[in-house]
Amino acid sequence: MLDPEMLTELKDVFRRLEHEVKLVYYRSTHDKQAELMELLTQMSSVSPLINLEELEDSSSVPRFFLRHQDRDVGIKFTGIPGGHEFSSLVLAILNADGQGKLPDAGMTRRIRGLKGPIRLRTFVSLSCENCPGVVQALNLMASLHPDFEHEMVDGEFAMDEVSALGVQGVPSVIHDGKLVSSGKTTLAELLGRLEARVGKEAVSEGPIDLGEYRVTVIGAGPAGVAAAIYTARKGLKTAIISDRIGGQLQDTKGIENLISVPYTEGPKLSHNLGEHMAAYDIDVLEHRRVAAIAPKNEETGLIELKLESGEVLRTRALIIATGAKWRELGVAGEKEYLGRGVAFCPHCDGPYYKGKDIAVIGGGNSGVEAALDLAGIVKSVTVFEFLPELKADAVLINKLLALPNARIIKNARTNQILGNGDGVTGIEYEDRATKVLHQVALEGVFVQIGLVPNSAFVREIVETNRFGEIVVDNKGHTSRPGIYAAGDVTTVPYKQIVVAMGEGAKAGLAAFEDQTFGPKP
Repeated sequence: MLDPEMLTELKDVFRRLEHEVKLVYYRSTHDKQAELMELLTQMSSVSPLINLEELEDSSSVPRFFLRHQDRDVGIKFTGIPGGHEFSSLVLAILNADGQGKLPDAGMTRRIRGLKGPIRLRTFVSLSCENCPGVVQALNLMASLHPDFEHEMVDGEFAMDEVSALGVQGVPSVIHDGKLVSSGKTTLAELLGRLEARVGKEAVSEGPIDLGEYRVTVIGAGPAGVAAAIYTARKGLKTAIISDRIGGQLQDTKGIENLISVPYTEGPKLSHNLGEHMAAYDIDVLEHRRVAAIAPKNEETGLIELKLESGEVLRTRALIIATGAKWRELGVAGEKEYLGRGVAFCPHCDGPYYKGKDIAVIGGGNSGVEAALDLAGIVKSVTVFEFLPELKADAVLINKLLALPNARIIKNARTNQILGNGDGVTGIEYEDRATKVLHQVALEGVFVQIGLVPNSAFVREIVETNRFGEIVVDNKGHTSRPGIYAAGDVTTVPYKQIVVAMGEGAKAGLAAFEDQTFGPKP
C-alpha cells in the first residue's frame, strides 16, 4: 500500500515521537480488513514507538483508534484512511504525542475550555479534498481536550447511517445525531460552533492583551504573507491574523501561472508561505478572526483590534488582505439545505449524487466545468445561467452540449431552493424574459457563481465599491488613514496569485514609508 519512498519519508517524520502511540484495532471479518491491517502494519514499521494492539471486541467494518501511553486519545477511524485522509492519520499520530503543528497558548486555552463530554463523528469521502482539513482540526482538538472524542467515518462503510442521518455532502460533522457543520471550514469556525453548541467554561479574567505592533496584517494568503514579510524585513514589529495560512490557496489544485514556478499546488504553496514567514520575526496568530476594529485613536495613533477569541491588540498600521470566498445565491433554502442537497464543491460531494437529478447554478467556466465533471456520475445535470448566454469558453460549452444527460436553461433567475425538511426536492426559477415562475424537480444543487470579497467586517470603516471590494490607491491606501488593503479583497483588477503577492508587497512598503517618512499628501 505504501511504497518504499513513502516509508522512508515517514521514518523521518516520526523520528520526533517521544512516547509510544498504539494503533488499536478491532477484529473484523470485513473483506477490507486485510487492507486496513496492511496499512497499520506498514505504519508501525516506520517507528519503534508506533505499535499495534488488537482488541477482543469485533466490528462489522474496519475500525481502529489511537492510544498514547495507555491513555485513549479520543481519535478514531472507521474505514481505511487512505487517499486524502492518509495525511490525517499521520498528523493524528504526531498530535497524540504532542508533536506537529499545534495551536498557540490562546487557542489551546479555548479548546480545553469547551464543556465536555464532546462526541463528534465526521462523515467523509476519500476523494474529498476539503475533508482532511476538518478531520485534522477535530483530531487536534481531541488530542488537546481530556473529554473530547472524534471519529472519522468513511461513508462507504456506513451507508445506512449516511442515509438515516440525511448526509448529502462531505465533510459532515455530526453531534448527537444532528449536523454541526457541512463542507469546507476551518478550526476557528469549528471551535466557534462548538462553543455555541456545547458551551465553554467561564473565564474569570478579562480580554487577553496581545500588546502593540507597528503593523498588523489580517489574512495569510499570498497578499497578506507578502505584506508581513516586507514589513518584518524593514524591522517593523509585525503580527498576522488568519483562519489558516494560505487562505483560499488551500483549496486550489494545480497552479501553473506563478512565474518561475512551472507547477505547484495550493497546499504546497501555502506550506511554503508559512515556512517563509517562519524565517522572520512575525507573530503568527492563526485560527483567529477579527470581531471588531476601532479606527485610529488620535491621541495614541493606534488602531485597536478585538478578536473573537477574546484577545485584543493595538497597531499603528493595519493591512487588510482577507481575499474572497465562494459567492452564495442568497435565496430561500440555500442555507437551510447546505450539506443536505446544496453544495459548493462538485469534486467533494459529487459521489453522493450518483444516479440523481442535479443542477449547477452558474454558466461561467467554473459552472460548466462542474457540470462536465458531474455528468459522468449523476442521472442528469441542468445548468442554470442568469444571462441570455453562457459566459464559459466555447470549447467547454461545446463539450456540455454534446452530453446526452445535460441541458441548459438560460436567462433564469433562481428564486428559491425547494425542500421537504430533510433534503432538496427542486428549484424554483423565474424566466427573466417572460417573468413566469417554473419549478424543476431535483435532488441536488451545486452553486458556482464566482467569488465575493471578504470585506463585510470593514465596510463601515473603509470605502468599498458596489461589489464589496475595498477601494485602494496605487500604494494600497484605503479611505482611512493607517489602514491599507491588498489582494483579491480590493479593487485591483486581475485576481491572480502573482498580482496579490505584488500588491501585498506594495502595501507593506507603503506602511513602512508612511511610518518612517510620514504619509504624502
